[in-house]
Amino acid sequence: MTGISTTLVAPALFALLCWWFGTGAILWLVRRSPSSFGWSMGVLSLLLVASLWTTAISMRDHTVGSAYLAFASVIVMWSWHEMAFLTGWLTGPRRVPLQPGVQGRARFTQSVQAVIWHELALLANFGVLLWLQQGQPGHVAICTFALLWCMRFSAKMNLFMGVPETGEQYLPRHLLYLGSYFRRGPVSAFFYLTVGLSCAAWVWMVWQVSSDSVAITTGWVLLAALLGLAIVEHVIMAFPVPMQKLWGWAMSRSPAIKPEKA
Repeated sequence: MTGISTTLVAPALFALLCWWFGTGAILWLVRRSPSSFGWSMGVLSLLLVASLWTTAISMRDHTVGSAYLAFASVIVMWSWHEMAFLTGWLTGPRRVPLQPGVQGRARFTQSVQAVIWHELALLANFGVLLWLQQGQPGHVAICTFALLWCMRFSAKMNLFMGVPETGEQYLPRHLLYLGSYFRRGPVSAFFYLTVGLSCAAWVWMVWQVSSDSVAITTGWVLLAALLGLAIVEHVIMAFPVPMQKLWGWAMSRSPAIKPEKA
């Protein structure tokens, strides 16, 4: 029982804690007064530099400690990107609502212009991780970042294609214009495709371990748990689940981001 707890339960709980606390911390920070954003970004920028250093250390071997260090380091650097986006510091050159009535290619182009700097920053970060990975045996960090990017891209595309719950009511006041780029409506075929592929990948990861095709490692469990949580985030877009139920401590009242009534 102790072995199972160490191999399976502990990494899964660690991934859950990182996901829950990391998301809540960003929600809490971005709900503060805009005057605090400079301090928040300053601290997170220092943590970003530190996380790149700890990521490089984690890539040197396959130990349990390295897997945890790699996963936590990527969560920290991902938090920097989330905070940079939600503060409005790193979004895109277009900072106005979607032009009324546009569809098709024009809508896609304007949507890309609203977030392109953020996307390029994520790709640049991935490029740094690829550079750090050269000649190193540990791959937990780069796999974690790649998984986060793929699921984040899937979520953005689903918001573009259409989902019942877009979550625009939780956008900071200075990013309310982004809600115009979301499409609220029935889930599209793309939603079923992305969620179906994600579930298939998760089942494959679990099957690989249960069939002894691969060894049960801390890194494997961390990635499987993270993928499962990302799938949950996708499912939330199809059903009304108030974020206060998951992050009530982070969703306190704040005039800085409370949406104005029409």
